[in-house]
Amino acid sequence: MQSRTQVAIIGAGPAGLLLSQLLHVGGIDCVVLERQTQSHVEARIRAGVLEPGTVELLERAGVATRLQREGLPHHGFHLMLDGRPFRIDMHALTGGRSVTVYGQTEVTHDLIAAHQARGAELIFSAADVRLHAVESDAPFVTFSHDGMQRRIDCDYIVGCDGYHGVSRPSIPASVLRSFERVYPFGWLGLLADVPPCDEELIYSNHARGFALASMRSHTRSRYYVQVPLSEKLEDWPDDRIWDELALRLGPEVAPRMTRGPSIEKSIAPLRSFVAEPMRYGRLFLAGDAAHIVPPTGAKGLNLAASDVGILAEAFIDAYRGGSLAGLETYSSRALARVWMAERFSWWFTGLTHRFPDMDEFARHMQVAELNYIRASSHAQTVVAENYVGLPLSYSCSS
Repeated sequence: MQSRTQVAIIGAGPAGLLLSQLLHVGGIDCVVLERQTQSHVEARIRAGVLEPGTVELLERAGVATRLQREGLPHHGFHLMLDGRPFRIDMHALTGGRSVTVYGQTEVTHDLIAAHQARGAELIFSAADVRLHAVESDAPFVTFSHDGMQRRIDCDYIVGCDGYHGVSRPSIPASVLRSFERVYPFGWLGLLADVPPCDEELIYSNHARGFALASMRSHTRSRYYVQVPLSEKLEDWPDDRIWDELALRLGPEVAPRMTRGPSIEKSIAPLRSFVAEPMRYGRLFLAGDAAHIVPPTGAKGLNLAASDVGILAEAFIDAYRGGSLAGLETYSSRALARVWMAERFSWWFTGLTHRFPDMDEFARHMQVAELNYIRASSHAQTVVAENYVGLPLSYSCSS
């Protein structure tokens, strides 16, 4: 079975779905292929802090109604050193910009609902997806679905299929360059239907390790503690996690925690990863297919959204205005933002976590830097500007 579209999108995570919706608004045909089932995609537990640029893109895509109704605006967040918190006032320090807490799971639900409402071709459980002739003017994708072999001819292919997807390996090894930093610890996350301990996020640097208190709503909380990669989830019953959180968040915050049974627990390793270039012929990479950031600072989803924002604009310029300049410069423009986000996530992770080889000198440097940020409005402005995210108009020449 053979069909044709203008843009074939591989991956139905937030990046692929948002790109598809933005292209639809721009009058461009596309098909989205996803190897997992719809229920699997909708059940993924991911980040929940949206930068204003991401919110703007969701509004452009026409999928922000529930976000505007249920999202939690956050004007600041807290940094904590050994139980002593101080607040970063993003709203005041960045000229009124803030972030919005709204779970990635909810973003995915909203995007899938929008696709289904307009009858878009969104194909789940697509097996054996393969990319062909991506260096030519006539690329195509083959896959199997419901026992049938299918082929989709297209003008362009966009790989939004994550780190383990088929898109990035479709770029020859002689062309692709990869940069990586693997961290010697992970985040043990607990999701529970209990009210959050604070109205804003708390990032804690403690002698026992990093901890984060966050939320998904007024009634659902998300907590994390730094653990060695050798830890096993079965060795962390709920009570042990709550006890560890109480220690790392300190005597001021611990009494405000409401304990309850977990509805999800997991251990996520931390890594920084960038692949260059993000374009090869008629194939473009976006989101985790091209880069991964540590979750510290919540840049992953936001960086994926900025990729597809740049790419959607480039496709619209190409199809509507006949200009290929946006597509030709996509990789360099996207990578300028990627490396800025990687820098902040790397720095913020180093500032807030305990490393296995950390000696007393390194620990004192951490303490000194946190105390400097506490005392300096200029340092707080740098932190706030990076946390709230680069504006969509940012370029490396800005």
